[in-house]
Amino acid sequence: MLLEGIFAAVPTPFYPDERVYFRKLEANIARYSRTLLSGMLLLGSMGEAPELDDGESRDVLRVAAEAAVPEKMLIAGIGRESVKATVALAEAAAEFRYDVVLVRTPTYYARQMTAAAVLHYFRSVADRSPLPVLLYNIPQCVPYNIPVELVAELAQHPNILSIKDSSGSVVRIRALVEATSAAPRRTVTVTPVFEAVTGRMLSPSAGSGDVLISAGDLTGGAAVTTAPPIKTRTKEVGFQVLTGSAGTLLESLEAGASGGILGFAACAPQACQEVYLAWKDHDLKLAKEKQERISGPNQRIVGQMGIAGVKHACDFNGYYGGRARAPLLPVTAAEKAEIEGLLTEIRN
Repeated sequence: MLLEGIFAAVPTPFYPDERVYFRKLEANIARYSRTLLSGMLLLGSMGEAPELDDGESRDVLRVAAEAAVPEKMLIAGIGRESVKATVALAEAAAEFRYDVVLVRTPTYYARQMTAAAVLHYFRSVADRSPLPVLLYNIPQCVPYNIPVELVAELAQHPNILSIKDSSGSVVRIRALVEATSAAPRRTVTVTPVFEAVTGRMLSPSAGSGDVLISAGDLTGGAAVTTAPPIKTRTKEVGFQVLTGSAGTLLESLEAGASGGILGFAACAPQACQEVYLAWKDHDLKLAKEKQERISGPNQRIVGQMGIAGVKHACDFNGYYGGRARAPLLPVTAAEKAEIEGLLTEIRN
């Protein structure tokens, strides 16, 4: 699976009584689907995954998959405290035709999460997951910073294809790229312009034939053709490193990252995408200008105000954010005004 470009870390919308607001989730996913994003992550940190029960998690994954266009890659956050529970959610994600699963390190028994235990956890999940595994390193939330050498060892597993590193350290991104450069290369299916091909693009419902149906076989009387199969080619890729920090997006790309899964892309997908596209076009001057434009707002809204800040930023930029689930506190009136000021020139 090709993991390149910008992915939005999608928030989970709630009613005022904290039930999941599925209609708003559908609307948000439909709007993200109209952007140039490579795809979306559901049930990551920004999606308040630890605060949803298993039933809610499955429903969020299902509803989002039904609302997304086939061309957008879907990543499911499935981290749980046990291998068994994590694999069960991976199986649900596969049922809903997700492309990749994002797996974090277990947190409750932090003292017992030795290198051997972490290796065993990720390998056991990858052995049993029906979908490729994307490692998730987020030391701000999980009391464990996956060592670079451990990532290099995990990169040898045939079902572990990438890592999302949210440490914010460009030095670490560069180290991860270098340490995993010897990982096995994979042949992945891509479009003629080398964009990712998702499983939903290849499904029968997406159009898998070029069959003419005669008028006589139709009650409506008109001849129609089904959509032809998409044209594909292949590409060789190695272990892919994604940044989780919009504030260091350009530096991370320069260090070898293939893209980013970003909380700031939830409220400002176009602004984040512009950094990537300018870099992709080798226009470093423009890329730096675009990066400077988002660095300050990202640091304040995502880095300091967190989920509640991003949700209000979504409200301001035309997506539904709403309130975070308790015990997370909402932003104040002053913080709302500050967010709106920061985003005045970053509309989507």
